[in-house]
Amino acid sequence: MKPMFHHSSSILLFSYSVTLLIISIINIPTGLCEDDKQYTNCNTAFTCAKNISSNLKYPFWGGVNRLEYCGGVDDPNTKLTCEDGGVPKITISNIKYIIHDWDNTTQKLNVSRDDYSSGDVCENDDSKSSTFNNTQFQQFGGVFNVTLLYGCDLPTGNPANRFRYNCSDSKYVVYAVGNYPVMYSGLCTPSVTVTIPILETQAVQLMSGNGIVSNVLKDGFDLRWTGNDGGQCQRCVSSGGACGNDGGTEFRCFCKDGPRETSCLSDSDKVSSSSSNTRIIIGAVTVIAVTVFVIIIIISKRGRRRQQLSIFRQQQQSRIIQLNTIKKRTELVDDNVEIFMRSYNLSMPRRYSYTEVKKITNSYQDKLGQGGYGVVYKASLPDGRQVAVKVINESKGNGEEFINEVASISRTSHMNIVSLVGFSYEVNKRALIYEFMPKGSLDNFIYKKEFPNAICDFDWNTLFQIAIGIARGLDYLHHGCSSRILHLDIKPQNILLDGDFCPKISDFGLAKICQRKDSIVSMLGTRGTIGYMVPEVFSRAFGGVSYKSDVYSYGMLIIEMIGGRKNYDTGGSCTSEMYFPDWIYKDLEQGNTLLNFLTNSEEENDMVRKITLVSLWCIQTNPSHRPPMNKVIEMLLGPLSSVSYPPKPVLFSPERPALQVSDMSSSDLYETNSITVSK
Repeated sequence: MKPMFHHSSSILLFSYSVTLLIISIINIPTGLCEDDKQYTNCNTAFTCAKNISSNLKYPFWGGVNRLEYCGGVDDPNTKLTCEDGGVPKITISNIKYIIHDWDNTTQKLNVSRDDYSSGDVCENDDSKSSTFNNTQFQQFGGVFNVTLLYGCDLPTGNPANRFRYNCSDSKYVVYAVGNYPVMYSGLCTPSVTVTIPILETQAVQLMSGNGIVSNVLKDGFDLRWTGNDGGQCQRCVSSGGACGNDGGTEFRCFCKDGPRETSCLSDSDKVSSSSSNTRIIIGAVTVIAVTVFVIIIIISKRGRRRQQLSIFRQQQQSRIIQLNTIKKRTELVDDNVEIFMRSYNLSMPRRYSYTEVKKITNSYQDKLGQGGYGVVYKASLPDGRQVAVKVINESKGNGEEFINEVASISRTSHMNIVSLVGFSYEVNKRALIYEFMPKGSLDNFIYKKEFPNAICDFDWNTLFQIAIGIARGLDYLHHGCSSRILHLDIKPQNILLDGDFCPKISDFGLAKICQRKDSIVSMLGTRGTIGYMVPEVFSRAFGGVSYKSDVYSYGMLIIEMIGGRKNYDTGGSCTSEMYFPDWIYKDLEQGNTLLNFLTNSEEENDMVRKITLVSLWCIQTNPSHRPPMNKVIEMLLGPLSSVSYPPKPVLFSPERPALQVSDMSSSDLYETNSITVSK
């Protein structure tokens, strides 16, 4: 039996249907007219050779087309100019600014002072302060300022001398961050003071001594335009219009057919437009439906059987792929491990057989500890050296964490990094052999609740030396290796102590290896331990994961050492306990300055205050506010006066999860893509 339609007839019928559709669209009545000139002008954005945005429209005006009626209502500060080879600029309260960015949604404008754009701070001592008291532009976000003090001579050796910008011929300009009269009252009498807003991140850098004031001024600051509070422009643009004014104090919506008050659509326009659109949609849908129906009839019989056969073959192929994947998964991981071992053969520590591991541990007689990752045993090598053997639980991971730890720690050689003596890898039998640390882990000495020999029995100098040792180990991982290593699980359980209480960083199962130039690393899932994990691990809104994540965990660890208590305790009542960093900030705000920890020695008191301030710098919510580890070491070894008071961040205090997590190890978290924290 012949098919109902031949291929040629199908093409003919399809062409006929498309022709009907085109004729229907052509016959839809349309009104063609020339657009209003005011609409055309105000609907065109301000253009400049180095234009920063294609959206510089209302409330701005200037240039060839955007005349004054395109600007904001009753605001003389919205005129734009194009200068210096195509740089957009704006003048606010008689001070000219360079425009860097404009966000039409939030009406945020990023600008910088034109007179400081060259980076020359020394030659602008006749400038005026930036004020916005009588304008519709107001500072965006928190108010942060830098004040330049010209003609200000500070006494030699004064702590404020670090807030100086050196000029030529032994001259300098003093600058103050924050409240100028409070910081420098009585120190000097400047001839000229110039106050300029800056961003919060730049203010923190200047206060910590890491920023350069000339670069900060070139980076600029944010303003918000506060006009048009009633949302008139948004309604106008939504209706197809362009925003402007009547030449003075009233808002106007310029439409294609002329100006309106707020919208290009009146009530009658909306009804008429809705009815017309309905008729158009019904006509178009009818033609399309008929065309599709005819085509479906033509191809359905021919294509149905072919489609069913294709789906069946795809399903069979998918099942085969899944079975092969399951079958080869373990073999693939094992092969990858073997390839990895061979590629690092020249630099890897000795590989032991499983029989040798069993022999040196005396058949696993002396157990040192146990966790989710497996068991740690004390062992003796044939040459008499004592070592610790970590036997990985067969059910934990698929070899990836093992590879990660061997790869990370094999790249290191530092007195504050635990040494990997050897390893053993056979199918489902993995072990790591470390140097033996007789004092065990740091958590044995700092938790008063669990151990009688807590840190309170140590002198403050021992605690201080442990803190410096950990910092040096992290600085080596971040900057001393050929590749940057992010540990990502710094906590007391992973800090081991030798016989002289020298700290050594251990457990690199969650570490990330990256190029030293890389500042942000990609990471799937959640890595780390509750109480020490950085905010950016839980939410990328805080920033990307980087070596600054280890800085945060280090700060939490130091705070825990100071207080001799856990930062995250799963026992007790949620309502009765206080997050420990919150408690320290509260104590500092009330002026107590850690009275509970002070001693009779002024030197030790300065040590306590200094290490506390450094730890608070390390746990700043914004990663860019945290100092790198080399700066941490510099602050710890320097005088107390060199450590500035840290700003109080929006502290990251995780709520207690519904499940117990106190025994959760890094190996447990390694296999978990996310951690649900219930309030």
